[in-house]
Amino acid sequence: MSTTPFEKIALGVSGLTALAIGGFIVSAPHAFYASYGIALGQDASLLSELRAPGAALAGFGILMPLGIWRRAILPASVAVALTVFLAFPIGRLVGLVLDGLPSGSVIAALVVEIAIAALLVAAFRRRLKGPALQAHAAHPVR
Repeated sequence: MSTTPFEKIALGVSGLTALAIGGFIVSAPHAFYASYGIALGQDASLLSELRAPGAALAGFGILMPLGIWRRAILPASVAVALTVFLAFPIGRLVGLVLDGLPSGSVIAALVVEIAIAALLVAAFRRRLKGPALQAHAAHPVR
């Protein structure tokens, strides 16, 4: 099954978004978090703890669009994109319930993450329901 233009757009948007955010966190965590109204200070441990997942997000951002050009990587690209853009909003929603209402910038990020998640689910819904997944369900790995 070839990749549709809609699927390519979804992987491109998710990949560029993850790469940009992850790269910004790694290279300029103070500026990134200041945009959310968060002052970080100079604690090297805290900065390290923020840069590490930022680097992971950037790496996932590279992997997501690779599936556009490398068919063998497509399942991993889709899985990573869906995981990232479903997990982030879930984490934010848990925070909303447990911690209360965050800043407007964080709510805006939540809205963008939900929009990208919806884009990905819409783009890959036929693959998520496709025969490859149904065949796996019929013949589980032992």
